[in-house]
Amino acid sequence: MTSSIARDTPRLPPPPSEGALLPQSTPATSPARADARPDTRTSVEDWGAVPRSPAAPPLTHARFAGQPELTEVASGLRLLGAGAQGDGVRAVQSALLDMGFALHGGADGRLGQQTTRALRNFQVHARATFPTLQPTGVLDAATLRALEALAPAPGARGQSRGLPNPHYDGQPVRVVVALREHRTFLFDPRGQLVDVFPNATGTAGTPTRAGLKVVRTKLDQVAAEAAGARLWNDQHVFGTRLLDLSWADGRHSAEELHGTNAPALLGGNVSHGCIRHSNEAIVVLHDALSVGDRVAVVEHVDDPHLRVPVPVA
Repeated sequence: MTSSIARDTPRLPPPPSEGALLPQSTPATSPARADARPDTRTSVEDWGAVPRSPAAPPLTHARFAGQPELTEVASGLRLLGAGAQGDGVRAVQSALLDMGFALHGGADGRLGQQTTRALRNFQVHARATFPTLQPTGVLDAATLRALEALAPAPGARGQSRGLPNPHYDGQPVRVVVALREHRTFLFDPRGQLVDVFPNATGTAGTPTRAGLKVVRTKLDQVAAEAAGARLWNDQHVFGTRLLDLSWADGRHSAEELHGTNAPALLGGNVSHGCIRHSNEAIVVLHDALSVGDRVAVVEHVDDPHLRVPVPVA
């Protein structure tokens, strides 16, 4: 066992319940920041002059069409922020869950802190395709149109486009970890997407470092629980599986993929550098990956290192 395992343990308390209201944010004229508190304004009047399109095209995605609240959002007549409730919120939550964004508690139809965080992570992701989006955590017309363009069909997982390329500087990878949107993409050996999982990554003081890494060691549930008990007096701290990572050149990275005993913290920057997943997700990753498989850790899915492989003459 490397010293890297001792670096990661959950220390932050769980966030407020999904229905909790958040404090008021700074005025609308303040520049948006990815780490800013989400906006709680939910109506056009709260925001002041909100651009609207009187002839906005109807929603056509089967997940969202026919939802009155979402029709109003798409037309610029309404915003859905903290405290909003209804079937429209539930439809958005279901889409976010199927796209692999963290939403502890599931699709309950209430837009609380968990949903605000999931929306903000989606907005960070979607800016690669829709650069005008701001990470506010509020469902506005632009965010809903981006969801309509990227969300999978009902009953499917993943997304229709905007996926990362499963190559890092031309080398095929099995996993892409997108730090700023808090998602982990698993690909099969042919480069086809298998699934997308929410993750939690390092804090500002103990960040998860970007780069190309390799699976060095795999621990099953017995070994992972033994490591947790030995290092932290908590057999569940690493969840049910652990995959130790080294840098691609063989150096120790002091980081791992592992499970968690605090699933409500997924979707945030809470670890000591390791990449946490739900216990269900880490089992899938453990079973799919082999020692030596490459893992690309990047800030965004459009990272310049994720390139199409160079053909060999």
